[in-house]
Amino acid sequence: MKKLFYILALFLPVTVSAQQNWNLFTPTDYQWLNVGNAGFTSDQAYSPSLAFSPSGEPYVAFMDQSLTAKATVMKFTGSNWVVVGTAGFSAGQTSNTSLAFSPAGEPFVAYVDNANSYKATVMKFDGASWVNVGNAGFSAGEVFFTNLAFSPAGQPYVVYEDKANSNKTTVMKFDGANWVTVGTAGFSGGEVFCTIIAFGPGGEPYVEACDAAVNYKPTVRKFDGANWVTIGTAGFSDGYVDCPGFAFNPVSGEPCVAYVDYENGGKATAMKFDGTDWVPVGQVGFSAGKTDGTTLAFSPLGEPYVGYADSAIDAKATVMKFDGAGWVTVGAQGFSAGKPSYTSLAFSQTGIPYLAFTDVGNSHKATVMKYDAPAGIKESKEPGLSLYPNPATNQITVKTTMAVKESYLAISDIEGQRLITKPITGPKTLIDITNLQAGIYFVQLINSRTVNVGKIVKE
Repeated sequence: MKKLFYILALFLPVTVSAQQNWNLFTPTDYQWLNVGNAGFTSDQAYSPSLAFSPSGEPYVAFMDQSLTAKATVMKFTGSNWVVVGTAGFSAGQTSNTSLAFSPAGEPFVAYVDNANSYKATVMKFDGASWVNVGNAGFSAGEVFFTNLAFSPAGQPYVVYEDKANSNKTTVMKFDGANWVTVGTAGFSGGEVFCTIIAFGPGGEPYVEACDAAVNYKPTVRKFDGANWVTIGTAGFSDGYVDCPGFAFNPVSGEPCVAYVDYENGGKATAMKFDGTDWVPVGQVGFSAGKTDGTTLAFSPLGEPYVGYADSAIDAKATVMKFDGAGWVTVGAQGFSAGKPSYTSLAFSQTGIPYLAFTDVGNSHKATVMKYDAPAGIKESKEPGLSLYPNPATNQITVKTTMAVKESYLAISDIEGQRLITKPITGPKTLIDITNLQAGIYFVQLINSRTVNVGKIVKE
């Protein structure tokens, strides 16, 4: 039905005028939809890590049980999941796979390398094959909880629990020739787990870890160019936590941590650093019941989203977001076929949340789901969106009579692919469409309740 709509859209008359109201409306029943087939891997897939290429394709790296737990990366082409390079490209068994893209668009994967004495290894896909970045097994000794991120300058950084340094935190970066330690090896107060690295708005590396020196509570540190310094209070949670996620708000620049909060019934809690202290984001323990496998990501509008296995709904997947006033469920609660594990949440460049996980409901294979509109766009008689000029060549003005709080605009082609997203803060917004090819496009005004859609012609 969706394809028929798009074909018919090509033949719909478009009136040329200074200003047009196109009162198309897609309702609030956005759904969590499978991206390709559920359970798309050939066998069990553990530790899936989700990331988007610069061209907008979702990639997933995972431990591939069909190939003795070696590393495999797959991407979604728009119709199917396909292997990137060779399946099982690592030398041996892996764990803690972490996927990230370089500024040049190359996928990199970091992992615990069992073939190299359980040390850290990073590999990249150079367009033809997977190759080592520096030496395989570059860490001083055994590692765990490997996590990978790129600096603004394009250097890959890896953080891990460092068994050669009393199981404390170590960060290394690749300087173009070798892997070198950033600051001091083993800089945390005590033994750590669940290490995560991210870069702040100033370009500094930050590391979050649960630190035994503060009863395994979360602690965040940043590298100031000489030393790793604690941000706020070490061990800022109420009590013991598990499965933390760590990310920066793209709008405010604030670091945020979400976790399973055992001091609050094993429910989900999120906290942010406001420049002085770590403070709760909304209600502490905001989930309906106990959670497992929390994962955190921010929308382009700066809204924190948290995904987890939801004990209130048979341990199925639930995603919630903080809308500025409280935590609300995104779509249906418990939307997966069965229990998810190793959840990984990420946003596409067009602002759509995706959740990857090991799918217990599909034989522990990998599944990726996204929160998007179902097929079909419904017409509405309610005004709300004006676009001009139409047709347009370089720029359009989008005018709305609706409330614009926490809204954004998205431009999609007739195949439904989002090409441009832009937050809005007022009744008129200018959008540059110079780089769009000539044709028909849909402009969506999206907020937490509705999606208004207009149609434009690019000349």
